[in-house]
Order: sequence, then structure tokens, then C-alpha cells
Amino acid sequence: MDEREKIRILVEELNAASEAYYGGRDEIMSNFEWDAKFDELQSLEDLTGYILPDSPTRRVSDAEEQTGGQKEPHEYPALSLAKTKKVEDLQKWAGSLPIWLSWKLDGLTLVITYDNGSLTKILTRGNGTVGTNITYMKDVIRGFPKKIDYKGHLVVRGEATISYTDFEAINDASDDVDEKFANPRNLASGTLALDAKNLDKVAERRLCFNAFTLVHTDEELVSWGARMDLLDKMGFTTVERELTDAAGLPDVIVRWTEKVESGKMDIPVDGLVITYDDTDYASTGSVTGHHATRAGYAFKWQDSSAVSTLDHVEWSCAASAITPVAVFEPVKLEGTTVSRASLVNISEMERLGIGENGKTKLQIIKANKIIPKCVAVISKEGTFTIPDKCPVCGADTAVTESRSGTRTLKCLNSKCPAKDLKKFARFVGRDGMDIDGLSIETLRDFVNEHFISDFADIFRLSEHLERIETMDGYGKKSADNLVKAIERSRRTHPVKLIVALCIPLIGADAAKRMISACGWEGFCARLEAGTGFEDIDGIGAERSGAVISWYADESNRLVFEKLMQELDVEKVAPKAAAGGSCAGKVFVITGDVAVFRNRDEFRAYVESQGGKVTGSVSKKTDYLVNNDLSSVSSKNLKAAELGIPVISEEDFISRFGRP
Repeated sequence: MDEREKIRILVEELNAASEAYYGGRDEIMSNFEWDAKFDELQSLEDLTGYILPDSPTRRVSDAEEQTGGQKEPHEYPALSLAKTKKVEDLQKWAGSLPIWLSWKLDGLTLVITYDNGSLTKILTRGNGTVGTNITYMKDVIRGFPKKIDYKGHLVVRGEATISYTDFEAINDASDDVDEKFANPRNLASGTLALDAKNLDKVAERRLCFNAFTLVHTDEELVSWGARMDLLDKMGFTTVERELTDAAGLPDVIVRWTEKVESGKMDIPVDGLVITYDDTDYASTGSVTGHHATRAGYAFKWQDSSAVSTLDHVEWSCAASAITPVAVFEPVKLEGTTVSRASLVNISEMERLGIGENGKTKLQIIKANKIIPKCVAVISKEGTFTIPDKCPVCGADTAVTESRSGTRTLKCLNSKCPAKDLKKFARFVGRDGMDIDGLSIETLRDFVNEHFISDFADIFRLSEHLERIETMDGYGKKSADNLVKAIERSRRTHPVKLIVALCIPLIGADAAKRMISACGWEGFCARLEAGTGFEDIDGIGAERSGAVISWYADESNRLVFEKLMQELDVEKVAPKAAAGGSCAGKVFVITGDVAVFRNRDEFRAYVESQGGKVTGSVSKKTDYLVNNDLSSVSSKNLKAAELGIPVISEEDFISRFGRP
């Protein structure tokens, strides 16, 4: 094969991998493999001078442009940066000028424009000169203000990212094989490809904008650092940065690299970037291919790899997907010892060529210096075995194929505890029981160890303390801390408990409304009676029905009853609604009602509007409600004696309203 043919093949392979990676589809090549092929292509191009028009060394991928917005030209071209793996290249580029070092975030570039203090446009980078307008996502992406205290024209460029924590939570909780993503960057790309009809899904994925440069301001502000400080003051989430020079650069890079290797960074990064502080000088550079020569210089780490022997494949169930994890002889990588790496799904195992346990040699890296990843099989014998039983519940399994052709193992038991992983995560989350130390990854492990099958089991984890202390990521201290956190959470507010129960359509707002109107005991009484909550302002028939239907399900009721044996719920009383139509008024309701469904619903409405309902007429009574105004009942006679108005239900509604 001649050099030109090799270049053509490399360009095709790299472009296909980029389109999958940037388009939010299944990953077909690891970053490790892509970098190796890219370096080989660049060397061949330098050697021969033969460069194809669509070479990835000369173009910016625009695969992420499959969104619901319209394409528009960029006011200022969003060009890519030249990259190197050599610190001396960065030093030479810096020269004698002050430079800023920041993270090269692993997400998608967005450009946000403001005019007269208001956000007017959000564009994706696209091909660098033309992007896609996704301004319709402005309310569901975090990290930037909708309004700023600046009346001129402002253009900000930044990276939209999804944290590793959110990525794991979203992937583990998804029951749809087609919604499984290879990495946070892949998920961010798929999220930005959603249209305006799916903004709820965008919001759920917690996409965050991280400003990395102020492209334009009407002010005379030359310093890049001062520009970034201005963005901080305006309320943007900005990229971490440090001022240095060519001489200090090696030490700074070592320190920043150690931050990544510590494993404590939650935001995905795939390198570092240096930028001149003098933005006037930076703007004088030329454009080579799609690289602005003075706009910045990217540094990518040399990936170190190790070869290990596969000990076994562990199958871990989350949602309905059963994920294979390679467990291998421990190896040292990037300063830490690793012995496990996700194999993602059956398709990835087949692509790699995983063989039998003990007879397969794996090449392992730490992707972006954080996530252990198997990038190749060095040698193997035989092939892997797909389990026919779920590791959690023992039910039958089946291999399913997604629309994109990805083969995944699934549990066929609809009641498998692993399918409740998303519910368990919500139960222990900050808005729910707020239990520190129970991440979705930890919950998944505990479910697979058969420690957790319902909510109440979480409060009995101390029974498994000895085993927990020996699990990866745990020790005696962390296990003890977990038990303490669980014990602290036993005393809880009813609003947090209702949120934690994962009742469909019921979030914190609905929970607050119900507890405010009924109190905890009133809430439980209505559950038992099945009388509903639609009389409460802001609840309505649909939400009320969701609560009653949830409790009517025997399995949910049993879970609730078991949980109540573990908790001490605060006895919160109904709260008078300040400023409600009945505020400060005392009512007695007697006889049949015609408009309200029953007197309980009538009472609940009065209480929701700040009023009080009593059982007997007294001097404190403001109104007696009785549809039979001519009645000679004892209550009517008492009201007449005390001069208390007797009104009908219709009179009440005309004065105080109805739900």
C-alpha cells in the first residue's frame, strides 16, 4: 500500500469516528486509537505534502449540526486550536509574553451573544464559520445569565459539558438502549441535537456552559484575564485558569496534570490550553487551515497504557441493561492502581475481541487520565460467555439490538430491583432523603450485591457493613460515615419524604402544597381514605389521581408501610395560607353540599385559603355554611342567636371562590 492510499484510508476512518463521536452516536473508536491514527496521518501528510480536502487535520467537524435550529454564520469565526503533546512546543509559542493556562474541556463549543443586556442568540460552533441557532435552549442550559448589567454588544464563547456524575446517573437510569452514551461528550452532543419539543430532556441532562473567552466587548479591554474576570462578575461559569509564562509553564502543567490524575475532577477535560493575555497581539495571527495561529495552543497528554490479563467479566445490572465490566490483574496507570474497566455492551466486547477469562491480554488506558478503559485486545483464546440469568434477580436475560445496531444484554424481569435504580437515586438525593455517600454508582453496586431491593433496605445497610468495608472505593471509615448519614436521615420532613417516594407527577412544589394544606397526618389520612387532593390549589385532578393511584397499588403501599417502620417523620401541621380568600375566617359547614364533592373537600379548600373549619358554632365563628337557609337545626338557631351570618354554598363561592 502506497503512502497516498494509506492517507486516504486514515482520513476515512478518522472522519467516520468523528461523525459518530460528535453526532452523539455509538463510539466506534476510542480517543486513544483516534489520536494514534491522527498522529500517523499528520506524519504522512508532512512527509508527502499530500493533504486531502476533508482531512481532519484541516477541517472542523460539523456533525453536531443535526439540531432543531436554523444555520447561521458566526459573527467571529470559531476556529479550532493547533494541538501538541510536547511542552517545549507550548514554550516556543509563548515566547516572552505572559500566558494563561486553562482546561481544554471535553464538550461542545457554543457562542452566546448579548445586546442591551439581553441574551439574543446561542449558536453551536458548527464548521467554525456557520453554526446552528439553539437559542430555544437558553432556559435549560446552566452556566450563563439570561440578562447582564451591560448595555453594549457582547459575544462569549464557551464549552457545554456534562459532569461525570450526571453522565453516570443519566446512563445508569436510562431503560432505553438507544439512550446509552459512550462518554459525557457523546451525551452532550446528543443533547444539543434535541429540538424545542424536548426541552425537558435537555434540562434533565444538566448541560453546563463554561465560558472560556470573551470574544467581543464594546469596551477597550485588552487583557484576556481581565475579560474573564468581567465574565465572572456578570454571573457566567468560567473555566479555571492560571497566569504564567514560558519558564513557569512546565511546573504549572505538572500541577494541573496531577489535579486530573487525582480522580477528583468531575468535569470532563481532554487537555490544557494556553492563551496570550494580550488579546490585541493574539488577534494579529494568521489562519492556517482551520487554526488561528495566535488564538491559543492546545496541549494533549501522552496516554500511557498497560497490558494486563483478564481475570473475569463481571456483569452489572442497572435499569434493564446488564453491563459487562472487565476485571483484570491490577496495573499502575497515571499514578494509581486500576483493576476494572467497563466494556460498555456486547457490541463493544465483540469489536474489541474479548476472549476467555485468564487467556485474554488487554491494553488498558485511563481515558482523559480519569476513566479506566480497555482500548484493545493484545491476544486471546476462545470467546466470552453471555450470561442467561440476571445477576441481580436471577431472571432470564436476552440480547437486544438497538436501532443503531448496538447489542446489549437485558433483564426480562419487569420487577427486577435494578430497574428501580433511578428511583433509589432520587430517594437518597438532596431533594429527597439527602443521604451523603450514596451515589448512583454505589447504589448500583449495592443492588447488584442484593443489599437493596426497596427503599426500606437502605436503612438496613448496616447489616452488610463488613462486606461494604471490603468493596472498591470503601473502607472502614467511609462505611461508618455512610451508616451515620443514613441514621441522620431517619428524622425527616414530610415534604422531603414525599419527593423521595418517586410518586409520578409529584415534585417538591406539589409536596409542599399538600403538606401545607393537610399537614403530615392529614396527608396520610387522605391516602388511606382515597379522598384525593384536587381541592388543593395547584394540585388538580391529574396530580391528585397520580397520588391516589400510586398508593392504591399494593406493592407501593407495602413499600410505604415498610419504610414508615424505619423513619421518624416530623408531625407538620397544616399551615394557614397567608393572604388567602378565607384568611383569618372561621367557618362551620353543616348539611349536604352540592358543588364541592363532600365536606372534606370543602374543608380542605377553606384551609388552603387560610381559613379554619370547626364543628360547632361559637362567638369565634364568622360564617355558618348551610344550603338549607330556613333550617331550624341547632346550629342555625345558635348562629341566629349570636348574629352570625348563615350562607349557602353558592354564597360562599361568590365571596371566597372555589378550586
